[in-house]
This record gives sequence, structure tokens and C-alpha cells, in this order.
Amino acid sequence: MQLDFSRLSALEAYRWLASTVTPRPIAWVSSLSREGVSNLAPFSFFQVISDDPPSLMINVGSRDDGSLKDTLRNVQDTGELVIQLVSFAQAEAMNASAAHLPHGISEFSHCGIASLSSALVRPPRVAGAPVAFECRLLEVQPFPRATPNCHLIFVEVLLAHIDDAVLNEQGRIDPQRLDLVGRLGGSQYCRTRDQFSLQRPA
Repeated sequence: MQLDFSRLSALEAYRWLASTVTPRPIAWVSSLSREGVSNLAPFSFFQVISDDPPSLMINVGSRDDGSLKDTLRNVQDTGELVIQLVSFAQAEAMNASAAHLPHGISEFSHCGIASLSSALVRPPRVAGAPVAFECRLLEVQPFPRATPNCHLIFVEVLLAHIDDAVLNEQGRIDPQRLDLVGRLGGSQYCRTRDQFSLQRPA
């Protein structure tokens, strides 16, 4: 089978890419509006891009009507956000927070998701998240530049909250205890507990 992407609609291209480039980590992003209303939303076009400075990137697509999502608006306005990683235990709550709510309605309150205060940034973090990165905005890039349909958000990690329960006896991450979910195509997800090891050649 061959796919000529020049002949595919944007929706068809998305479906093929989203179902093949898997599993994808999920950035569960909390932010604050200028008015101080908290927002929480998941994004699976997400990755670590640098360790110096420690940097992450999130792709936030535009809404069907071309308007900007609250996450992007909030981050542009305040320059701060928290990125949580999603454990299997919090998968249902993460999915609930993906609902399209009117501007000014907090997903924390609407979905009954508990929050905690952050240390260095103003947006709250998700209580019980195995990992939460407090971040500062580096830059936002519309993409593609000529006719943008999404925005790339580049952020610097300032502080990480890591649940002691996901650490092994040496104080390192234990993937079995971390038990994250990853995004597949459609409505499918996976867990990170199915693992194997390979030693990189010298």
C-alpha cells in the first residue's frame, strides 16, 4: 500500500499520521486565563526537544472555526503552564477534560479534577499526577507560517514534581510504577507497562 499525501484531505492525513506515529505521550496542560480561570486540556502532538535548556514542545491545533483554543490563548497571555503526564489511573479524567467547554469554564471544576498549587508558576497542577512540569513559555510559532492551522508552543521546564510512588529503590523512575498512557489512532490508547530492554551497541 502507498499513500500519496498530496491527494489526501487534511482529515485523512491526520488519521493516517495519528494511527501510525504511535504511541504518543500526552501533555495534560493546565493554564490560567488573564482573568484567573484555570484550564486543563490534553494534547498528544507533544515531545521533549532539548535537555539544555530542558525544553518541551506542544502542537495545539486551531478549532474547526479557526479560533484559538483556550490553552494557547492562556499561555500567550501569561507565559506560564504546567504539563502533566497521564497515568492509567487518570485516563478517564484526562479524557473528560478534552470536552469543548465554553470559554471561562474550568475543566478542573467541571470534571471534578482536584488541583494543587504550583511552586514557581501560577497555573495549578493536577493532584495525583505522577509527573508535573512547571514551565515558562519560550516561543509560539504558527505553523505552517503562510497559512497556519496550528501553533507550536516551545516551553522551558523550570521544576518537576515527581510522585515518590513511581521511583525505584535507587530513586529513579520505575516504568512499571509510572504506568503512563499513550495515544494511538482513533479512540485507542496504550499503557507503558508492556516493556522490553535492548542494550545500545558500543
